[in-house]
Amino acid sequence: MSNSKVALVTGGSRGIGLAIARALGSSGFRLALSGRRGEHEVAPQLEELRAAATEVLYVCSDVGDSEARRDLVGRVRREMGALHVLVNNAGMAPRVRADLLEATEDSFWEVLRTNLAGPYFLTQHCANWMLEQQQADPGWAGCIVNISSMSAVVASVNRGEYCLSKSALSMATKLWATRLGHHGIPVYEVRPGIIRTDMTAAVEDLYSELLQSGLTIDQRWGTPEDVATAVATLVGGQIPYSTGQVVWVDGGLTVQRL
Repeated sequence: MSNSKVALVTGGSRGIGLAIARALGSSGFRLALSGRRGEHEVAPQLEELRAAATEVLYVCSDVGDSEARRDLVGRVRREMGALHVLVNNAGMAPRVRADLLEATEDSFWEVLRTNLAGPYFLTQHCANWMLEQQQADPGWAGCIVNISSMSAVVASVNRGEYCLSKSALSMATKLWATRLGHHGIPVYEVRPGIIRTDMTAAVEDLYSELLQSGLTIDQRWGTPEDVATAVATLVGGQIPYSTGQVVWVDGGLTVQRL
C-alpha cells in the first residue's frame, strides 16, 4: 500500500517503538525513526522495515537534548519533506530503582529531560511545522500520539522520577490537544501497562509472578504489538471525536476489583 504520509517515531528501533514502526510501515507510512544507538547498531531492524517496501530514515538522536531535537526535525524536513504523524515513544527508566528517600537529583533530571522535556518540546517543533503544512495545503491531516505509562497514575516508590515524568506527559497531552484542537490536529495518549520490553527485563521474574497471581484481568504479559495496534488505530482515524483522550493498554490492571 503506497502512502505519501510520513510518521516520526522516537525510540523507534526496538521494543514498543519498533512495533509501532512496523504497524505504521505496513499501513504504507514513510518512516522517520530516532534512537540513541548508532545506525550500524540498528541495521537489522532498518533492513527489515525497508524490506517491507517502506522508506525509512533513521536519525541517531537524544530527544532529551535541545539541539538534538532541532537537528532531528531538520533532518526529517530535508530528507522526507513532510510530517503527518508524531509518535512520542522514546523514554527511559531510572538507571537505578531507588527508594524515594534515597533517589538522586541527577536521576530525577535525567529521566525528566528524556521523558517529559523531550516529547514536550519535540511536539512544539513538529506542531509548528504541521501548522505550516496545513496552511500551505488545506487537505493536509495529521495527529500526535504520546506513549505514557500506567505509571502516570500508579505509584511506584522505587522509581518516583519515572512516575512523575509520565504523569506530567499526560497533562502535556491535554495541553497540546487543547492548543491544536482549533486546527483539527488531534493529540492522544496511549498508556501501556506491563509490557515485555528491554525496560522490564530486569524485573521479569517479579512481574511474571504478579501476573500469574491475578494482577491483571488478562493474565499475561502485554506485548509491544498490543501497544502498536492501539497507536495504529488512532493514527488511522478510527476513533474520531476523541482528541485529548487516553487509551489504556494494560490488560485491565487499573480496573478496580474486589
